[in-house]
Amino acid sequence: MNFFHRQAQARSSSQRLVWLFVLAVLGIVAVIDLAVYAAMSMKLATSQHPGEGVGMTGALTVTTLLVLATIGIASLVRISQLRSGGWEVALDMGGVQVTADTTDPALRRLRNVVEEIAIASGMPMPDVFVMEKEDGINAFAAGYGPDDAAIAVTRGALRSLNRDELQGVIAHEFSHVLNGDMRLNIRLMGILFGILMLSVIGRKMLTHMRHGSDSRGVLPVMAAGMALLIVGSIGLFFGRLIKAGVSRSREQLADASAVQFTRQTSGLAGALKKIAGVPAGSRLEHAKTEEVSHMLFGEGLGFSSWFATHPPILERIRSLEPSFDAQGLEHLRQRYLREPPSGVNEDLALGFAPDGTRVSSSASLPDARSHLSVSGDVVAAQVGTPARDDFERAGAITLALDDDLRDLARQRGSASGVILALLIDRDRELAARQFEEITRCIDADTAKAVRELSPRIAALHPMLRLPLAELAFPQLRRRPRPELMAFLECCRALIRSDNKVGLFEYCLERLLRRQVIEALDPSRYKPNGRRKLIEVKSQVALLFAVIARYGHDAEREAQRAYAAGFSRVFPRSTLAYAPPEDFVAELDEALPKLDTLDPLSKGLLIEGLTTAIGHDGCIAVAEAELLRTVCAVLHCPVPVMMER
Repeated sequence: MNFFHRQAQARSSSQRLVWLFVLAVLGIVAVIDLAVYAAMSMKLATSQHPGEGVGMTGALTVTTLLVLATIGIASLVRISQLRSGGWEVALDMGGVQVTADTTDPALRRLRNVVEEIAIASGMPMPDVFVMEKEDGINAFAAGYGPDDAAIAVTRGALRSLNRDELQGVIAHEFSHVLNGDMRLNIRLMGILFGILMLSVIGRKMLTHMRHGSDSRGVLPVMAAGMALLIVGSIGLFFGRLIKAGVSRSREQLADASAVQFTRQTSGLAGALKKIAGVPAGSRLEHAKTEEVSHMLFGEGLGFSSWFATHPPILERIRSLEPSFDAQGLEHLRQRYLREPPSGVNEDLALGFAPDGTRVSSSASLPDARSHLSVSGDVVAAQVGTPARDDFERAGAITLALDDDLRDLARQRGSASGVILALLIDRDRELAARQFEEITRCIDADTAKAVRELSPRIAALHPMLRLPLAELAFPQLRRRPRPELMAFLECCRALIRSDNKVGLFEYCLERLLRRQVIEALDPSRYKPNGRRKLIEVKSQVALLFAVIARYGHDAEREAQRAYAAGFSRVFPRSTLAYAPPEDFVAELDEALPKLDTLDPLSKGLLIEGLTTAIGHDGCIAVAEAELLRTVCAVLHCPVPVMMER
C-alpha cells in the first residue's frame, strides 16, 4: 500500500468515525430518554391527571436536546482548544519542548533522529517534546498535518532505547503524520471529550460537593452527580469502543510503515520488547491518558480485548520477528529486572556518539552540476515512503551541513537571518540593494548579520539549501504573526529586487508559505480533496508546461517532455503546449486547485510530472528542487535526492 492509498484509507476511517460518533450519541440519548421515560411513567401511574402525558413528550424532547447540546458544544469547544495543532496537544499532555540548544545528550540524540527522518521523508521538521515525568516507554505524534506536527517522547523511552530503537519509534510516529492519522486523532479527541462530558460533569459535581457542610443541600447535588457519572459511563464505554475500532488498524499500518521506512525490523522490535520487558511498560502515570490513548505508540491504559487501542504487544513483536514467543518475553522481563536497559550505553557499543550523531555516512552528495536519474513510477512510490538509502542520504546531508549554520537555523533569533541570506544575490550591486531592503523592512542589525552570513551560505552545496531552510521553519512558526508577516514581505522584496524570480527563489518562497503560514491555522486546511484529474485538466497542462520549459533548454525538447508527461496522465487526450510568461502568478493560481485532487489522482499527477521533468533521462538539482516544492505544495512529501 503506497502513500496515496493510505491517504484514501484515512479518509475512509474519518467517515467511519463520524458514523460511530452518531451511533454513540444516539445510544447515550436513548438510554437517558429511557430513564426519563421510566421515571415519568411511574409518576403518571400514580397520577389522577391523564393529560400529563403531554408533559412526558415535552420532557423527553427537552432531555434529548439538552444531551445533544451538551455533547455537541463540548466537542466543538475541545476541538477549538486544539486548533493550534500538535503544539497545543503536546503541552496539554505535559510535554516540554526540546530546544535546539539543549546540552542533554539524550535530548540532542532525539532531535538528531527526528531531523534525520524529516530530511529522509521530505517532511517539515516537527516540534519535538519530551514528557519528563513519564518512566514508561511511549511516544505520540499530534497535529492536523505535517506543517504543525509535534512529536513527543517519554523520558523513559530516551533512557531505555538505543538509537536504532528510537529511530523505529519515531518512524512509527512519522508514519501517522504521513498516513493522515493525526487530523483523525485530533477530531477523535474532540469527539470523545463530548461523549465523555456527562461523566466529567458528574465527577466534578461529586468532587466539589463531597466536603460540603450543608448535608441537606449537598446530598441532592451528589445524587445528581452520581446519576450523571453512571449515565456517563455509557459514554465512556462507547468512547473506548470507538478508539479501539479506529486505532488498532492504524497502529498495525504504522508498524508496517516504520519498517518500510527504516528497512530493518530490529529497531522497532527492540523497542516493543523493552516495553514488554521493563516494569513500567508503556503506561503513562501523569498525562491525560484516557483522552489520548489512541495516539500513543504503546498502550497507555493497559486495556485488553474490545477496548485495547493497540494490538497485543506479543502480536506486534511476532509480526516483526515471527519466531519470538512468550518464553522469550519472560526471559526479557527477568533480565530487565536485574539490569534495566540503557540506550546510551547500547549506542556507544553500536558506534554512535553519546548524542546519537553519526560518525560517517556511506552516502555522499552528488556533484552540484550532476544530473540524477529518475522515473515517474519510482518517484510516486517514494512519496511518503522513505527507504533505507534515503536515511543514509539524510545522514550525508546532516554531516555535510556546517554545525554553526545548522545551529543558526535552529535558533529563534537567527533563523530568519539564515532564510534571508539564502536569498542574497551573488551580484554585488544587487546584493547591496537587498541589504538596504532588509534595513528598511526589518532593521540595520539584521542586515548586518545577513551580510556577514551570506558568503558562507553562498558556498553551500545547492542540495543543502532547502534542507537548511527547512530546519529554520519551526522557529519561524513561533514568531508573532505581525513580525512573521513583515519578514515574509521582506523575503518577497529580496526575491523581486531584480524584477525576476528564479526557480530556487520561487521554491523557497512557496515552501515558506506552505510550511510556515499554513501552520499558523492548521485546522483550516483540508488534506484531501475529491476532484478528479479531468476537472483540473487546464491546470495540469499549465504545470507540465512550466516544468517542461524550465527543465529543458531546447524548445523542441520541452514540447516533447510536456507531451510525454501529459499523455501519462491523459492517455487519450491532448492540450497544446503553452507555457505562461509569468509562471509565478500562473502556478500560484493552479497549485491550490491541484491540491484539491483526491489522493489517487495526485499519485498519477506526480507520475506524469516526473515523466515530464525527467524526459531527457535525468534531472538537475534545480529541477529536483522544483519537483520537491510542487510535491510539498500538493502535500505529497518526497525525499531530498530521488535517484535510484
